[in-house]
Amino acid sequence: MSVGSEDRIFWLDTMSRIAQPVLYHLNQRQLKDKMPIERKVDDRHLFTYLEALGRLLTGMAPWLEHGARTGEEGRLRERYAELARGAIEAATDPSSPDFMNFSEGYQPIVDAAFLSHALLRAPEELWNKLNPDVKQNVIRALQSTRTRKPFFNNWLLFSAMIETALYRAGAEWDRMRVDYTLKQHEQWYKGDGVYGDGPDFHADYYNSFVIQPMLVDIIAALKGEDPTWADMEENVIRRARRYAVQQERSISPEGTFPAIGRSLAYRFGAFQLLSQMALQHQLDPSLEPAQVRCALTAVIKRMIQAPGTFDENGWLTIGFCGHQPEVGETYISTGSLYLCSAVFLPLGLPEEDPFWQGAADWTNKKAWGSQSFPIDKALY
Repeated sequence: MSVGSEDRIFWLDTMSRIAQPVLYHLNQRQLKDKMPIERKVDDRHLFTYLEALGRLLTGMAPWLEHGARTGEEGRLRERYAELARGAIEAATDPSSPDFMNFSEGYQPIVDAAFLSHALLRAPEELWNKLNPDVKQNVIRALQSTRTRKPFFNNWLLFSAMIETALYRAGAEWDRMRVDYTLKQHEQWYKGDGVYGDGPDFHADYYNSFVIQPMLVDIIAALKGEDPTWADMEENVIRRARRYAVQQERSISPEGTFPAIGRSLAYRFGAFQLLSQMALQHQLDPSLEPAQVRCALTAVIKRMIQAPGTFDENGWLTIGFCGHQPEVGETYISTGSLYLCSAVFLPLGLPEEDPFWQGAADWTNKKAWGSQSFPIDKALY
């Protein structure tokens, strides 16, 4: 078996291990009974379940949509697609014991957006195949988030992503929320591939957790609706490519990366943008797809194999590398942790794609191994 095939199996096994408890218990309509809530603040039971669903599916969606249709992987993909649809039904059915909160407090804006991103990434498997009554429940749930306004920072993108999903669903949507978000983020661009989180620069991973992945996909979905949005696309992609280069260069020869900024409990979800650029064949020419895969595989192994990453029942625990409760900010709870699934976006590429072929050292492995490696250049 080739190293690329071995890596793909490892990615699938890891994603399945993360996903199984959430999707299984939602299909049994027992998530609220079975999922533990590790947290620092008592109110997280209002939000943690939607966090788990939306964040998990946003990473799984490309594989559910484009993964194998035959063989063992095909059977696994079909099973998880059915479980994902059942989970969405359970979460949005008002009569379900697992009916989720979309309108109380501010946090549901965030995780309705992650669920919306999943619908955008897997329109056939996670939207078209839903029953009509489930679609109406989803639309009502997403629209109910409008009872709260987002904060003046990356949260604007959550509001815009929800509207984008409503647009793709053929429902009433608010183009003003999208327009304001896109134009405001253009004002917040700081240079060299990095946006501010609001007016200020933050040294953290929110350009990858939220900002650039959502900008890229919102514009791709809606550019036909407004020529000014279409005009933004080239610069948005150029900046995303540049930030992905920086992300790849942040991975050490040992598969570690700097523990800087907030929300470190999202673990390898910090590399969502690098994974997205690989998925969309938008990597900078200086990056071979195989080196990106090998770098990300090293990170996933380093983190997922740390003792204490899962509890005795298979649920993720709060931590960066293992169980480190002190890493969890007040807004972090068990459901929050499932944003780590965003690293798995390239599973939406077929096994014959260059991403899954061969092996290659990544930039820092070359640099610290006395090999030739390309110098870095800023984006102007």
